[in-house]
Amino acid sequence: MVLTASTMLPLGTKAPPFSLKDTSGRTVSLDDFKSAKALLVIFMCNHCPYVKHVSKELSALTKEYMAKGVSVIGINSNDAEKYSDDSPANMAKEVKAAGYAFPYLFDETQMVAKAYHAACTPEFYVFDRNQMLIYRGQMDASRPGNNIPVTGVDLRRALDAALGGNGVPGEQRPGMGCNIKWKPGNEPDYFR
Repeated sequence: MVLTASTMLPLGTKAPPFSLKDTSGRTVSLDDFKSAKALLVIFMCNHCPYVKHVSKELSALTKEYMAKGVSVIGINSNDAEKYSDDSPANMAKEVKAAGYAFPYLFDETQMVAKAYHAACTPEFYVFDRNQMLIYRGQMDASRPGNNIPVTGVDLRRALDAALGGNGVPGEQRPGMGCNIKWKPGNEPDYFR
């Protein structure tokens, strides 16, 4: 496990398009969310201790905000050949175990992760109703072992701002977690 920070994609970036399969084999694309009040894109995986640390609150938080009109997707871009815990079959098991109500998509080519400049899991991106980036970074300051409760305070602030049509107040801090497990030779130039 390599502790990695998110790249902090520039605010105002238009959501990069994607078309990926979810755990039931259904294709989900960015166009499916063009009428959403806001869109939360989460780069995540099954085996990362940082994702596991927030999974219970993430499930509750996303259900709460989906009820308010936020569309949510999770994307797993890890190399499933080397990390079998992150295979699509295991992703389907994780959806049930964690109680995720959002589509969990597999980015087999890792091209979507590169388009978003995703670097770690978990990593959060909030887009407004025009699919422009207004937040990127951490869910909150809690990490495994630091004794800070998992509340989702940073992500909640961003989602509330998106729903209110406002900018996100306060400093945006990078997400921290395991690096995305790139396929050999597929590492992006921003991966160190």
